[in-house]
Amino acid sequence: MDGSTAAAPELEEAEGVVMRWDSTASATFGGGGGGGGGDEQMLFDGGGDRAEAERFLRAVDDLRRLAPPSPASVGSPRRSSSASGGAASNAVHVAMARLEDEFRHVLSSRALDLEIEALADLSSLSMCSDRDNSSVITEVAAAAADEDDSVSSSVGRRSSYRSLRSIREIDLLPADAISDLHAIASRMAAAGYGRECVQVYASVRKPAVDSALRRLGVEKLSIGDVQRLEWEVLEAKIRRWIRAARAAVRGVFASERRLCFLIFHDLPLSGSTISTAAGTTIHDAPFAEAVKGAALQLFGFAEAISIGRRSPEKLFKIIDLHDAIADLLPDVSDIFAASKAGESIYVQAAEIRSRLADAVRGILSEFENAVLRDPSKTPVPGGTIHPLTRYVMNYISLISDYKTTLSELIVSRPSASSRIAPEGNENTPSFPDLDLADPDSQLPLAAHLIWIIVVLEHNLESKASLYKDASLSHLFVMNNVHYIAHKVKDSPELRGLIGDEYLKRLTGKFRLAATRYQRTAWLKILNCLRDEGLHVSGGFSSGVSKSALRERFKSFNASFEEAHRVQSTWYVPDTQLREELRISISEKLLPAYRSFLGRFRHHIENGRHPELYIKYSVEDLEMAVTDFFEGCQPSLHNRRRSHG
Repeated sequence: MDGSTAAAPELEEAEGVVMRWDSTASATFGGGGGGGGGDEQMLFDGGGDRAEAERFLRAVDDLRRLAPPSPASVGSPRRSSSASGGAASNAVHVAMARLEDEFRHVLSSRALDLEIEALADLSSLSMCSDRDNSSVITEVAAAAADEDDSVSSSVGRRSSYRSLRSIREIDLLPADAISDLHAIASRMAAAGYGRECVQVYASVRKPAVDSALRRLGVEKLSIGDVQRLEWEVLEAKIRRWIRAARAAVRGVFASERRLCFLIFHDLPLSGSTISTAAGTTIHDAPFAEAVKGAALQLFGFAEAISIGRRSPEKLFKIIDLHDAIADLLPDVSDIFAASKAGESIYVQAAEIRSRLADAVRGILSEFENAVLRDPSKTPVPGGTIHPLTRYVMNYISLISDYKTTLSELIVSRPSASSRIAPEGNENTPSFPDLDLADPDSQLPLAAHLIWIIVVLEHNLESKASLYKDASLSHLFVMNNVHYIAHKVKDSPELRGLIGDEYLKRLTGKFRLAATRYQRTAWLKILNCLRDEGLHVSGGFSSGVSKSALRERFKSFNASFEEAHRVQSTWYVPDTQLREELRISISEKLLPAYRSFLGRFRHHIENGRHPELYIKYSVEDLEMAVTDFFEGCQPSLHNRRRSHG
């Protein structure tokens, strides 16, 4: 008896086991152990009795061992004709069709529910910014997971919902289901049906991945869709995207890759639809087919932002986006870049990060130019802080909060070309050379911030010239430079970048402006209280000229009343600066007026109608000064007291 004759009963037995589960026949004739309807009995149904499943796998192994298929017989089990070969060949095709159905069934029916809401902490997305809460995702779950990494009794998965600061692989199927899938895939791959196995895998897992991203809030938006959105809407979407991307890459994609590894890691998937070049891990082919579309969609949003229109208000969200992708890149590399199949995803993410970095540098340059060219030609009422000053200083204060990232991205100092007035704009002031610290001791970012302040100061000097009143012009400069210095002092990060040396220059500049204001606004008034021109000599009229004295008092009253009327409407918003300015005025005005009254009061009071000339007491003036710089106009007459 030869070997083939001896093996015939064993082969027939294996064929019999397989043919009882003929999926292809049951769909046509309604018979067989499998059945093709919705209530079709499955071998790998997760139930308690696995004897038939084990018997079927042994039969498949026996078929391969006793009647290995020829290369011509390998192909889709659905397309192969049962008449194209012998009984054994037909049984192999039936076995592969059944295994394909079983593979799909286990993948679909045994999948565990992915707790996306816990993974991404969706409930907090709308309540606080990403920068504020990026490190505190699902704190309660994190603490619980840190204490116990044991298997969950309810679903059999590891507790892995911790803060998504690193890859967290989640069990997508129970261990016994993964074991069944590996057993099925190994038989299909060994029989030359690896391609069909990968196709089934992708057909089931791809929708699951797409669903996970939808639940994370990832929308299907084209580049055009993204770029047509209003920025306020886009800001909210960027915040959601950052959180979703972390959960997608470190949770969803990482878990999918692990699942592929557990099922396919040692199988020869040479027939898969993705070519496996030398050095490529073969289990990455089904993984790439399952997640590549979702990954491209995910990073497509960031790509649209990276190539969109640049404007200053976008800077900080673009930095957030850059930092998020930079933070994810090592994980994207671990998950995707190890193989040709997924390498394009890593390359796309790295290119997006590079474009976002270029966008940050470009936006900073645009901001410098916007400050330089601010077109407003209407003086702000009362010489208060200009909106441009507030905007610029709040902006660079935020820039300093992003010091870590920007110090890496901003690698060159302000160029000479940035200090040249734009072509065709003759009104732009010419700037002196920027006297900065030694380049070796100063970050390029710091040089840019100082340059922005220099540009702002010169712009403010141009706006100060719009005031017809020189003293109000000086008050405007004082208010604005004081605000600049105050913002630098109040921000440790900004002060560290700007440096105390430049801060001293700012302090000196606003104090000089305050001195110039006082000199311009009060010199004429104080000159009314001088003795020059009041004395006469010679003959019988030696002494004080009463007519000149009366004119002097009238001149003082008129000048002070005008100053009170006008300067009460001027505004110094900083309470301390306002009080210091009033004290400085009082220290000059009140002693001079008190002394003038002491020397000449009796000359007026001995004449007719003294109240027409001595209208105010020292106390009246002291009270009146408290009205200055309030931004409103009280009545000076209500301030007068009896001074008889």
